[in-house]
Amino acid sequence: MDATNNVSGAHRPTIMITNDDGIHAPGLQALVRTLVSTDRYRVWICAPDSDNSSVSHSATVRRAVSATPTQISGATAFAISGTPCDCISLGISKALFPSVPDLVLSGINKGSNCGLHIVYSGTAAGARQAFIHGIPSVAISYEWIEGTSNINDFTLAAEACLPMISAIFVEIKNKTYPKECFLNVNLPTDILNHKGFMLTKQGNSIMEAGWKQVSSGSQTMTMQPSSVSINIDAKAVSQEPLLFKLELKGGQVENGGTDFGPLLEGYITVTPLKALTNADADSHKFFNQWLPGVASSAV
Repeated sequence: MDATNNVSGAHRPTIMITNDDGIHAPGLQALVRTLVSTDRYRVWICAPDSDNSSVSHSATVRRAVSATPTQISGATAFAISGTPCDCISLGISKALFPSVPDLVLSGINKGSNCGLHIVYSGTAAGARQAFIHGIPSVAISYEWIEGTSNINDFTLAAEACLPMISAIFVEIKNKTYPKECFLNVNLPTDILNHKGFMLTKQGNSIMEAGWKQVSSGSQTMTMQPSSVSINIDAKAVSQEPLLFKLELKGGQVENGGTDFGPLLEGYITVTPLKALTNADADSHKFFNQWLPGVASSAV
């Protein structure tokens, strides 16, 4: 923990950072270094002490969470034994820090969060939790591709976000920043040659997945397609549990200005989101006609 950041940065706006990859993840570390290097912000970190990817908006309610002071140059940092939602809930409570931050950033995530993957994303959940409590927030993810991306790309991604962060603070200062949404930002793989910012809507893209039976010694998720057929004789069922692992096989790409397509084209996509997802007008129309008949059809 670096207490000097609290003193020297008292007159500067405060940014609180979380993520779901863990406090030592390169994406978070690059974002912190980049923000600290500007000497414009007071930086607080309240992030999970271990990988919490894909935990969505889960919260810890059945046990206490620990907050361990952590040395990160230029920032005041705590590693939390909880989820991104826990980190933000604790971080803005004034139980850990002396005040509420002006802006929350969640990321930079290793891998994009577009389409229906936003539902699973702990990165998006960190920003959503801040938004629920009325604090401007942004989830930031980088489209990491194995064999193409490298650790330095996180720094390039953080630097690409600086104009947006600066512009957000202008609106916050002028009290003109929208309070009805938070932002989900995704940066393309070739971040050095990105095509600029594009406003998009959340799409329906999702990676195809399946389950593969594994042995007890298999601990890693595989990206190779697999087709597994299992026949079980009911008379000879073992008492040992069957073990399965999730396999990610590929994804679908959308067109028409939704978030994933433009990201693959090289744009930094900026998607405003709300905490709640309302059904479309056609669904409301259907159920408006359907619901009155429910009671009369009950047996």
